[in-house]
Amino acid sequence: MNGKQIITTLLVLLSAALLEAGGDAVVRLGLRASTTFVRASLFLIGGLVLFTYGYVVNAPPWDFGRLLGVYVVFFFLVAQFISWLVFDRQPTGVVIVGGCFIVRSADY
Repeated sequence: MNGKQIITTLLVLLSAALLEAGGDAVVRLGLRASTTFVRASLFLIGGLVLFTYGYVVNAPPWDFGRLLGVYVVFFFLVAQFISWLVFDRQPTGVVIVGGCFIVRSADY
């Protein structure tokens, strides 16, 4: 893989992590929505975002299993950021320690 391919692959993986964690957050918001219309709308939007995630991660001609370690790092970081930003849940010390293991264990 050349430098451009590596950057492209990392950007696709980051986009996939944003879509997966973001879609999950939208569904989570839907579970707590006050009206049926808002709940249904958020479920529909969340489902579409998660479908897009599935397409983005499976469309490229790569062996996703070989890239899973890098993807898990991106997903962990994005999920923690969204949890903090959207749900006001700061990562605890245990989550940070676990995250350090995740980041450290990424196998390029």
